[in-house]
Amino acid sequence: MSTDTGHNSTVFDGSWHEPNQIVDWAFRAMHLSVIAGKQVVEAYYGKQEDMKSYYLGCSTGEALPLRTDLKEIQRFPEDFDGIVIGSPANWMSHLQSFSIHINLNVLPVNGSHWIPPALWKGPIHDEVLRQCDMIDGVADGIINNPLACNFRPETLSCRPGQDPSACLTLDQIVALRKIYSAYIETNQTFIFNGYYPGGELGFPNGLVGENILTIAPEYFQLWVLNDTSFSPFDLTLADIELADKIDPGTQNAIDPNITAFVSAPHNGKVLHYVGWADQLISPGNSLHYYDTVQAFMQTETDASVDDFYRLFTVAGMQHCSGGFGANAFGGSGQAAAGMPPLSNDPQHNILSAMVAWVENGTAPDNFTAVWYEDNDATQGVGFSRPLCKFPANLRFDGGNSNASSSFTCV
Repeated sequence: MSTDTGHNSTVFDGSWHEPNQIVDWAFRAMHLSVIAGKQVVEAYYGKQEDMKSYYLGCSTGEALPLRTDLKEIQRFPEDFDGIVIGSPANWMSHLQSFSIHINLNVLPVNGSHWIPPALWKGPIHDEVLRQCDMIDGVADGIINNPLACNFRPETLSCRPGQDPSACLTLDQIVALRKIYSAYIETNQTFIFNGYYPGGELGFPNGLVGENILTIAPEYFQLWVLNDTSFSPFDLTLADIELADKIDPGTQNAIDPNITAFVSAPHNGKVLHYVGWADQLISPGNSLHYYDTVQAFMQTETDASVDDFYRLFTVAGMQHCSGGFGANAFGGSGQAAAGMPPLSNDPQHNILSAMVAWVENGTAPDNFTAVWYEDNDATQGVGFSRPLCKFPANLRFDGGNSNASSSFTCV
């Protein structure tokens, strides 16, 4: 089954904003489509008791919006038995703020804080690798644990007479530090985490390019403020707090209480993955939601989050797929983009692993992912790596650095 969620537009178009359409887009279209899909399947097969329902998606544009996926388990826990989610756009009111805020750190183009693509892909990325590539024990061009990377951009400061294409000014360093940091306003209102070291090759095509994504200002103009004169440069903490309060269509899916989904007799399961090099949604968003669920379940229940919800981080992977890292493991849209898993068994295919967890009780501790040359399976396998269950990270144990068997999750 499929749904247009009640409207027609491109991914970054927010000009449609009729109230009923917003509710459809936020959650209603997804839920009603699931009901209709189940009715069709039941009518065809003549039984329902053995039916299992699974969902696989990434971000807010693959298959179905991932925001609605988390909304499903929070609001309609019976709809799915297992969901596989990648870098979900589940905190929309903060995601739009983040899109504007992180870009303003470098705008306007050619201003004192502007960082051109050549600096991201050259000196900055090279220096990140110099400082942090060996954290896992091997120099392979991948930051496997960016949380352990205490990157110091000051080492890129321009010396007198140095070529400005190979170094950064003080204003550029200030911008860089803000982009890599978590955003905490003066009243301690959490907005969003920043980018993570290691994803610099994709950042200029993400949120630090020449233009702010149109969806973000349109969201504030049409969905929150009802003021078309709003400019991204006008964004204030009060605007962000108002967006949280209004939550158009109740689109945010940040409730950490998923007890009804994961408890008996339903016993739903969640597999969640995110690329450390994500250039559109900070990996910190995924870590934040996972942590809030873990904290809630530990405080309010006797359940262990590991029994129903597991998060896997993917070193070098950009948003949903791509990048320089082992990024093919059956995630949403990967095979369609020319990056299928090495096999469809549960060790290599995350959806197969979900089925095995729900139907056989076999919970995955790691996956084996592959990077194809030029992110194209027809070009052959470049290397493979384990995907580790958060908070574990890769450690190189010696041997062939292109083989997943040479790494351990620790």
